Amino acid sequence: MEGVVRSVGFAPVKGMRHLDLDHVDLDEQGAVGDRAYCLVDVERRRVLRTVQHPSLMSIVAESYDDDGLALTLPTGERIEGQAAASGETITCDYWGRAVDLALTVGPHAELITAQLGRDVRLARAPRTAVVFGDPITVVTTASLRQMGGEMGVEAARFRATLVLDTDDPWVEDTWLGQEIDLGGATVRVGGPVPRCTVIDHHPETGEKDARILQSLVRQRPTNRSGEPMFGVYATVTRPGRVGVTR
Repeated sequence: MEGVVRSVGFAPVKGMRHLDLDHVDLDEQGAVGDRAYCLVDVERRRVLRTVQHPSLMSIVAESYDDDGLALTLPTGERIEGQAAASGETITCDYWGRAVDLALTVGPHAELITAQLGRDVRLARAPRTAVVFGDPITVVTTASLRQMGGEMGVEAARFRATLVLDTDDPWVEDTWLGQEIDLGGATVRVGGPVPRCTVIDHHPETGEKDARILQSLVRQRPTNRSGEPMFGVYATVTRPGRVGVTR
C-alpha cells in the first residue's frame, strides 16, 4: 500500500521536544538522528525516562554537524557546542535492559542539570538502544480526529515518527505485516503501540493538562498492564528519505 505522509519528526535527545520536520532519512535502524543522545543519572546508572521527567519536553534539542548539539530552554536561553565523547562509558538500566552508553563532554549537562534540579550527564546512545519497541511509530489522521472530536488531540502528544493520512479511524489496526510505500522508503507495520501518561502532558511544556490516557482506555484495547493501544510500530525494509506531502 502507499502512504500519504502528513508529518514526520523525532527528538535528537530522548525525552526532549518532538521536532516537526520537513523530512526524515530512514535506514534499517529507524530515523537517522532519532534519540541519538539520552540523559543519564550516573549515580543510579539509569537512563532518564520521559514518563518520569516530562519537563524534558520543554527543552528543544537540535543536532548539527557530527557532534554539534544546540539546546534551547523554555526561557529562551540557548547553548550550542560539541557533544564529543569523553572516553568514559557506562552501562545503565533502561526499562530493565542493560544499555552501554558513551558519556560526553560539553556545555549541555550543566544546563540540563540546572533545569531539572538533579545531576545528569549527556550520553551518546547506540542506535535503538534507548528505543522501546520497534524504531518507527506511526499514527493516522483519522484516529487523531476520532480522539480530537472529544478533546482536540495534537499529533505531537504521541511523538510518532510518521503521521499518515487516512479516512477511517483505527484502520492501522488491520495493517499488521503490510508494507507501506512512503515514496523514498518503505516500512513494514508491526504491532500496536501501548501508551502511558506521557500523552497527558503538553508536548511543548511538559505540564499535565489533559486526561487523554483515560479516554483511550475507554475506547481502545489494552495490554496486560492496562495500557491502551494507539498507533503502530514499524520497521524499515527499504531505506531512504521520507518527506511531508504538501
